[in-house]
Amino acid sequence: MVHRPTSSQHPHWHKRALKLGFTEPYILDLSQFGHMAGHRLNDFIEKKRHGSMTWMEETAQRRAHPQSLWPEAKSAIVFGMNYGPDIDPLLTLDLADRATISVYARGRDYHDVMKGRLKEIAGLIARDTQADVKIFVDTAPLMEKPIAEASGLGWQGKHTNLVSRNYGSWLFLGTILSAAELTPTPTEIDHCGSCRACLDICPTDAFPAPYQLDARLCISYLTIEHAGAIDEALRERMGNRIYGCDDCLAACPWNKFAVLGQETKLAAREDLMAPQLADLAQLGETEFRRKFAGSPIKRIGWLRFLRNVLYAIGNSGDARLTVSATPYLDHTDPVVREAAQWAANKLSYNVN
Repeated sequence: MVHRPTSSQHPHWHKRALKLGFTEPYILDLSQFGHMAGHRLNDFIEKKRHGSMTWMEETAQRRAHPQSLWPEAKSAIVFGMNYGPDIDPLLTLDLADRATISVYARGRDYHDVMKGRLKEIAGLIARDTQADVKIFVDTAPLMEKPIAEASGLGWQGKHTNLVSRNYGSWLFLGTILSAAELTPTPTEIDHCGSCRACLDICPTDAFPAPYQLDARLCISYLTIEHAGAIDEALRERMGNRIYGCDDCLAACPWNKFAVLGQETKLAAREDLMAPQLADLAQLGETEFRRKFAGSPIKRIGWLRFLRNVLYAIGNSGDARLTVSATPYLDHTDPVVREAAQWAANKLSYNVN
């Protein structure tokens, strides 16, 4: 049986949260949030598995515990917003001339959708409790997944992402910290068992062990966070993934209990379901900004986007896409230029 807070505990903001598209609120007493998550973070950083994400090392001390970030915090109220896809997100991986974009990036940027709504709920909580609040949507040094697990919303699976018995892997997380002492909800337990589906499907073997991730090998990290050229052995495993990777999420058996996302602003755009690589390669910087306005893809910038598209073209095996790479063979950016040369060579084009 799934434990959920009852509306009688917080009738105003609980009901409002549901109307705004969130899950039920899950509450953590921060005095019960130990230091294990911080220890895991330090181990992750010491092993250099954070790659070029230097901000993780720089904020590790504040990130270790919510009260290190805000000492007055007494409770964390965690909300999820479901973005479950209506089709298998891995189907596009077999379409060589198309691009695969992570499900979460096929619609509006979830930060923009969630933040304003969380502010409204936070205002109701502050009014009811007469205590200060702060909101977080993946933009501050707060370990949202361990906090969500401790609150009872789900558990961190072997792929290190949150899994919910109601929503599977498809949840955005939002957190409100409150200076009020609120009644906590029951914690959830790990239901992964002996399953290895998420580990075994990873195209780059980014999991050194269950519940451990080496971001330096993760396609989501490589396509979004990593600047510069990507190791050739890894770029070949990227296939046609140009932004993010959903393999480990999509493989989770708990998704069979998931429901479709209902938030229309997060719905996938038709033009991002399986866009033609040739069309994406033709986008200039202005066109890129226009096409991806309001999308998380815009944040990686045109040059990194081009790099990813060119890698996908090189992996396509479709010689007809050679003409899409050739305009970038003498590009001023060395990373884009090398990506174009690599793609052209992969497609057996004579660049000399």
